[in-house]
This record gives sequence, C-alpha cells and structure tokens, in this order.
Amino acid sequence: MTSLIGLLVFLLADIPTWGRLLAVAVAVPLLARAGRPTDKPITDRVSEGPRYRKLTAELVRRALLSCGISGINQAVSKDPNAISFPTEIHRDGPGHLAVVDLPFGVEAADVVARRGRLASGMRLPLDQVWPEPGDGHPGRLSLWVGYEPASQMKQPAWPLLKDGKVDVFKPFPFATTPRMDTVNAALMFRNWLVGGQPGSGKTFALRLAVLAASLDPRAELRIYELKGVGDFKVLEPVCTEYGNGFDDETIARCAGMIRWLYKECEHRSKHIAHYAQLGKAPENKVTPELASLKGSGLHPLIVAIDEIQELFLHPKYGKEAGEILEKVIKLGRALGVILLIGTQIPDKDSLPTGITRNVNTRYCMSVADQVANDMILGTSMYKNGYRATIFEPVKEAGWGILSGLGKPAARRSFEVDTDKAKQVVARAMQLRGLAGTLPEAGTQTRIDAPTFDLLTDLAQIWPAGETAAWNEALCSRLAELRPDFYTGWASEQLTTALKPHGVPVQAIGRRIDGKAVTRRGIRLNDLTDTIAERNRRTGTE
Repeated sequence: MTSLIGLLVFLLADIPTWGRLLAVAVAVPLLARAGRPTDKPITDRVSEGPRYRKLTAELVRRALLSCGISGINQAVSKDPNAISFPTEIHRDGPGHLAVVDLPFGVEAADVVARRGRLASGMRLPLDQVWPEPGDGHPGRLSLWVGYEPASQMKQPAWPLLKDGKVDVFKPFPFATTPRMDTVNAALMFRNWLVGGQPGSGKTFALRLAVLAASLDPRAELRIYELKGVGDFKVLEPVCTEYGNGFDDETIARCAGMIRWLYKECEHRSKHIAHYAQLGKAPENKVTPELASLKGSGLHPLIVAIDEIQELFLHPKYGKEAGEILEKVIKLGRALGVILLIGTQIPDKDSLPTGITRNVNTRYCMSVADQVANDMILGTSMYKNGYRATIFEPVKEAGWGILSGLGKPAARRSFEVDTDKAKQVVARAMQLRGLAGTLPEAGTQTRIDAPTFDLLTDLAQIWPAGETAAWNEALCSRLAELRPDFYTGWASEQLTTALKPHGVPVQAIGRRIDGKAVTRRGIRLNDLTDTIAERNRRTGTE
C-alpha cells in the first residue's frame, strides 16, 4: 500500500523532469535488488575474470581455519593472533608467498596433508595452492599461491630439446617448481629411484634423465624396461645393451647384466687404484679427465631399469639380483656407475630396503598411501609433510616430491614425449658419431641368458634310487651343478622357486639313527609329472 501511495504522489506532484529522472535512477536498482530470486544475479556476466585474488593475511587465516585442525581452531578461538606472519606476504614469481607461523604444537605437515581443504577455504583449484614445510621449525608453513592453476600454466620447453650437450659431472635441467623456475639435477656420483603409481609420469621422468645422459658422448647406456611397452625403445640406437619385456628370457638377461655390473665394479676399482697411485684420482673417485681418457675403463656407465619390481619378484632371479644390486649401488658411485631405477609397486618385497637405503636421489610421484610414499622418499618423510599422496595420477602427471637435490619439494619433470625424444636421440647419435662412441647397429653387447631351468636341473641332480628328497639336499646338489647361480640357496628359496611351476613341496619323513625326522622336500613323481605336462603344453619332448 505504501508503495502505491508513493507512486501516485510521484506521478501527480509538481516535480521537475530532472528530479523524476533522478528518482527513477535510484529506485530501479533498489527494486530490482529487492525483487530478484535469491539464487539469481541481476545480470549475467559475458565472461569470467581470473580466479585469483590477492593473497592476504585474512584469506590465509580463513583457509587455515577451514582445514579442520583442532590445534589451529582452538588456539585462534582464544587468541586471534595465534596465527602469525614473520614476514610480509609478497609477490614471488607468478604468485604470492606467505610464510606462516602456526599455533604452538601444530606442525606444517598437518596443513600439507589437508591441501584440499586449504584450497577449498581459498575457493581456488587444488593445483593453485602449494603448501610446504618452511625453514626454521616444524610449525612454520611456506604457502605459495599462483596467479592461476599449475595445469593452466604452460611449462617451458626442456632447455635441451633442440640444442646443447650434457656433462654428466655437471647438473642438467630436469624439472620446474610450481613457480616455473628450473630445477637442475645431477647424475655423477648419484643413484636414482623414481616411483609412482600408473599414470603418475614415472617412466617419462626416468626416461628424461636417460635422454640427458645420452647427450654426453662419453656415457655408455644400458637399459632394461620390464613393462614391455617400449617407452625406452627410442633410445636403443645409443644403447650398448637394451631389453624390453617381462618374459623370463628378458628378465634373465637383465639379471645377467647385474651380475656383469658387479664384475665391472671390481675391474673399475683396480683402475681407480692404479690412477690414484699416479695422482690422477683424488679421493679415489672418477674425475672428468679420467672419464674422457680413452682406454681408462672409467667412462660414465648409465644403467636404467624401469619396472624393476618384475625382476625383484621373479622366483628364480629376484633374490640374487637384489643382493648384487645393493652391492653395486654401494660400490659404483665412486667408479662412474650410475643406476637409475623405476618402480610402481614400492614395498619390501618388490623394492629391497637395502637398495632404498643407499639411493641418494629420490623422486616420488603420485602414490596411494603413506607406506609407498616412505618406501621411496625415506622413513618419516610423510610425517614431515613431504607427501606425494596429494598428487592425482594422470591429471597431475609429472608432479612429485623430489628429494636429494636440495630441500625436498614439489617438482614437475619436463615433458618430453616420444616424438620429441626422437629429436634428442638423433642429436645424441650425431655427438656420439663424432666422438666415435656410437654403438654399431646390430652389434650391441648382450649378456648371454642362461639356457638352463630349475626343473631340468633338479631332474639332472636327483639322487639315484630315491623317490623323494629333502630341499636342503637338493640345494646342495644344485650348488655343485651351477655354483654361480645356486650357491647360497636354502630350503625356503627352493620352495618359492618351485611354486610357479606347481611342484608341491611337502613334509618328507625319514628314519635317521632310528629316529623319525621330517623336513620339507619334493617327490620324484611330482617333479617328473610337472616336466611331462610342461613339455606337452609346449610341444617339446
């Protein structure tokens, strides 16, 4: 009713024209605002501006409170200044950096673990918000927020894509930070472990390091990819040895190469001792001069094995390969032997702890849980806030926590697809051709694979006249037959090796000195039946 009376007065009163226009200009927005539906804007925008808002202390506080950490919420409820900023929030590259001192007793790792809630509190995409433990104490948080999501920021091209050489004694560009700064990595005197679940970008990151090594003409490359899809095949022309597949033959060749590596370390140690006496090997390590000296036997040797869990889990070759490779890792660093390994199943069986303890460069890409995270990065890294579980496979492929090259932090390896990798390999071939280090086609050195198998060997050494035999007796005879392979085998290892073949291991009883003794063993009929069935399936006699 009041509105109607006001309208009549407005129409009938003696009001100048300019006054009527002014009244309309004021009334229309007010009426539109009062009458619009609560979920509808008055007007619709043609385009949406950037999703970035300048980072402020109030925005950071609100986001931290939304993380649901009781230590933060309780402290702030008692003291609004429980969250403090030791330095002013400032611009840092394509974004802003806030250094935050959290309330007493709250660790930065707790906030890192809630990265999703933190981004939600800022109303920003997940890959625009990058919290990390800060310097100084566990309660200091370093929060970097980009102007736009990392997925929308174009990563620069790999600096070595079109030109340039590599000296494996010097760092090479490997990754970028969320700020798009270049991160350099080292190869010489280091061993690498790259791990992540499928879709994390693990193989491409590992291949990138090998591509860099290929651009040093002195470096000899030996590569095995045990997944069988050929991601590294583009590098075969510059490899002295290359294998692809997860079949028994390829795994046997890979195991043979590892045995050869140990022998190579023995030879190199003698070379180092010789040059050390001549004053050319200070600290008993390979030098750039010795690596470049033809005939020194100390040129850089790069060995890359992807999906190495296929080897370590193999019933026949796994245990021995793990033991030898641990020795190679310990010995090879000073001798110019560089090992690069990749795995997607990091646990104590697929990745022996003796190996992870001695690897000094670790790149953990997207993993599913804390156990996998710490198997790759090291004990307590998850607790300390370095968590590769925050990355989504496929969507955030290439991202991971890089450790061993400065302070551990989130990094994204340069993206070099197969077509681009071919360009790099072509340039590597030219460099090696000029240096005289390019392997000739079809003459790559191969490690001869063993031509024997466990079942045949058991039949050959079976005790005459016996219908059953204990495992320990069989292991002893196997070691006499092939000491290089079976020495050290125990009953448990033989049981594990027989399992894939289907030969049952059972309790075998005997009487010794009048007493009944029972131990694990196999029966001759089970062995011969298994061999006959295998021959029938394969069409052999």
